[in-house]
Amino acid sequence: MQRYFVPEAQMLERSVTLEGDDARHAAAVMRAKPGDRFIACNGSGRDVVARITSANKHQVEAEIVEELAGSAEMRWRIDVAQSLPKGDKLETVIQKGTEAGAAAFVPFLSRRTVVQYDERKEEKRLDRWRKIAKEAAEQSHRSIVPRIEPVCSWKSLLRRFADYELTLLCYEEEGRTGVGLREALAGFKPGPDGASVLVVVGPEGGFAPEEAEAAIAAGARPIGLGRRILRTETAALYALACLAYESGELGGN
Repeated sequence: MQRYFVPEAQMLERSVTLEGDDARHAAAVMRAKPGDRFIACNGSGRDVVARITSANKHQVEAEIVEELAGSAEMRWRIDVAQSLPKGDKLETVIQKGTEAGAAAFVPFLSRRTVVQYDERKEEKRLDRWRKIAKEAAEQSHRSIVPRIEPVCSWKSLLRRFADYELTLLCYEEEGRTGVGLREALAGFKPGPDGASVLVVVGPEGGFAPEEAEAAIAAGARPIGLGRRILRTETAALYALACLAYESGELGGN
């Protein structure tokens, strides 16, 4: 059943309205007609089954016929801070990271970032990244759309570490010494409501030693992701999968 995220104002107690791109997708791509059903999510935990009463490419009206219980969200809230990579690699991280369960993405600039960042294009890129996250969340049956933050500086990111119960710095030097994720999680005891975790991934050239030192001083735990060197767009996804297991998402203890 097709899933759409809609603003809370468009999901009332007994009805849902699709507008804009969602209405065009439902009417033109899915060939929706009265009587067809879809799942609507308000992004705040309310998921419903709705039955279409009228449909055109500008607006789709539907009545709510069922409230859905349960959630596909991860036990831990895991945000990914990703140094801006070249090309469209961040789009891959956002798309696949959303499918893997990330709650938010924080792009940042670090010393070895090779992208020539242009602030004038930020709003356009943010819109595209958020659209990718929304579509991936619909495809993977998420109950929320991950938050996409504006690009920030390294110093600004360091100040955010205090907002999390655990910050993990993916640092290849730790991989060479055998200090991995499981060692970093030793003694970490999340509460009954889960945990808030930030995974920090560097650029193609990795973190400069002084950046790693600053991150550790700010409270991050450095980790390796095995003895292999992963591409920057692979590291976040690898870490998300490992954390899903460690949190019990995949049956781990």
